[in-house]
Amino acid sequence: MVGAPGFWIAFSWPKLTLTALIDIFLVAFLVYQLLLMVRGTRAGRILAGLVVLAALYFLAEWAKLDMLRMILSSVAPFAGLALIILFQSEIRRTLARIGRRPLFARGSGRPEITDEILLAVERLAEEQTGALIVMEKDVGLRSFVESGVPLDARLSRDLLLAIFLPGSALHDGAVIVQKDRAAAAACFLPLSTSPALAARLGTRHRAGIGITEETDCLSIVVSEETGKISVARGGEMSRDLSVKDLDAWITYHFSDASNLPEPPGHGEKPR
Repeated sequence: MVGAPGFWIAFSWPKLTLTALIDIFLVAFLVYQLLLMVRGTRAGRILAGLVVLAALYFLAEWAKLDMLRMILSSVAPFAGLALIILFQSEIRRTLARIGRRPLFARGSGRPEITDEILLAVERLAEEQTGALIVMEKDVGLRSFVESGVPLDARLSRDLLLAIFLPGSALHDGAVIVQKDRAAAAACFLPLSTSPALAARLGTRHRAGIGITEETDCLSIVVSEETGKISVARGGEMSRDLSVKDLDAWITYHFSDASNLPEPPGHGEKPR
């Protein structure tokens, strides 16, 4: 018992200062953002596997399992490179979201060309004509615009109907809308890599979700088989919407969403 005071002095907690509190808060915030980034994705399962390998390494250290410890320690130097390769899509998506400056940027409100888009989508849905329209927000879509046929034309209902006319040269692919102009048509978009979505959704819907996983755009999809309208944003898709619901989603996405109730429609996120 004589040595007890010295023990407590040796293991006393460091003084909690304002700088330490800020440091703890920032680390907790980064860990929280990492968990949000990988939650419900294949990256989450990969991260869980890495945690299991780390636990096995400490178990091998504790139990003196020299062969297992040697194998795991030889793999460790390549872990950094493996993480970059495995998480490249998640890293790219997160950096793009950081670049949006959500603390300072505010929505500009409902775009002027919304009515033209709604009129076109309503007609396309009635005729069961497949369509994919991508509306740019803050993150530029120049690389995707360059993959298609440049238009740089004032957007209108008639232009969209002409582009998605079955059998036309520009029918396949997406139309990318920048402000009030159709920047390009027949654009190639990245497909969502979710195995669950691949089994249930077609290429057009997977492309509509895939582009929103990497940027802050809004994509509108009209099904060629059923004529149903879907909206994708932030890697989630709301399906079987009315034209009124679509109008609400466009307004919600391009406005200060914190001041508006979330529009109807079930958000389907890739797993």
